[in-house]
Amino acid sequence: MYARAIAVLLHVQLRFGVLALAGVVLAVMLGSAVFSTFSLIVACLVKSRERFMGIGQVLTMPLFFASNAIYPLSLMPGWLRAVSRVNPLTYQVDALCRLSRWSFWLQWRRSCIRALSLDFVDQVVFER
Repeated sequence: MYARAIAVLLHVQLRFGVLALAGVVLAVMLGSAVFSTFSLIVACLVKSRERFMGIGQVLTMPLFFASNAIYPLSLMPGWLRAVSRVNPLTYQVDALCRLSRWSFWLQWRRSCIRALSLDFVDQVVFER
């Protein structure tokens, strides 16, 4: 209810259809799996909780600022745009923004490939 009222006030058209909401839930779950796997890889490499928390903060902030969560890729300098192309958060934000368009499925496929590849790396690191 509040989301609709805020959307009307800001002149934002939100889709509240079942498929759109299911797609958002799936995209958030996939993004959570990618970043959880990423955190597990870091946790397997460092053995103390303090180091893990410090490294987690050092990695989280640049990932956030090097994605398109704050401003579009077209406004980024070339070097930052290159960094954002390998940033998984960029694809997560793109998937959520373009959920209603056909290009969403391309972003979804890329996110699935990244999640599976990070899972493979996690298994290799965890076996050590």
